Amino acid sequence: MDAITADTFFDKRLLVRQFRDGYRFSIDAVILAGHICPRAGETILELGAGCGIVSLMVAFRHAAAVLTGVEIQPELAGLARANALANGLQARVRFLGRDMKTLAPPHLPGPFDWVVSNPPYRKTTSGRLNPQLQRAIARHEITVSLTDVISAARRWLRTGGRFVTVYTAERMAEALSRMQASGIEPKYCRMIHSTGTSAAKLVLIEAHRGARPGLIVAPPLVIYKENGDYTAEMESLFRP
Repeated sequence: MDAITADTFFDKRLLVRQFRDGYRFSIDAVILAGHICPRAGETILELGAGCGIVSLMVAFRHAAAVLTGVEIQPELAGLARANALANGLQARVRFLGRDMKTLAPPHLPGPFDWVVSNPPYRKTTSGRLNPQLQRAIARHEITVSLTDVISAARRWLRTGGRFVTVYTAERMAEALSRMQASGIEPKYCRMIHSTGTSAAKLVLIEAHRGARPGLIVAPPLVIYKENGDYTAEMESLFRP
């Protein structure tokens, strides 16, 4: 798994390296990064940062944003740090190789204005586990569950702070109920469809700590045209 590939974004101004045979980010990371619009001086915590793609995209777009990413797999945390350095973003983006469940105040300068995450979508009893451990951990709840992610978000968000996730639509009801139970109120959701005629497979949810009930359901995001090309909105998420 030592072999590494490189991808570029934003007119080749952002370079992101990934392990060729390990976990590789997908379109949900691009969608998540595109939703984060911090004001100057706001701080952002990413839970389960992988190679750092979401934090790096947000830092590139928002020059005043300060981000911390947490990744339990040491080799991925190291790669994320190397990606930040390669793009000259190490002053504003740092990555910790830690378990989000055991994070404590000495580790992080919280509370944060935003917490963002793409949690594993599947329970360990759902579907076939990938034999490649990096991919298995990213896709199944092996080291962290949805409840763990929401609990960590609750601990590290300031009152009024925002938790944003892209999650599987199949478990949307569970995600919304767990957020409400933890005191993070869902305020915005958007269904994500592969095409205009397909059922939604993903959902983007934004929830606010300590907010009153009241949910906005936005128009759907469609990824592909019928000819297989990206839609205009999806293409815009790959631009700075």
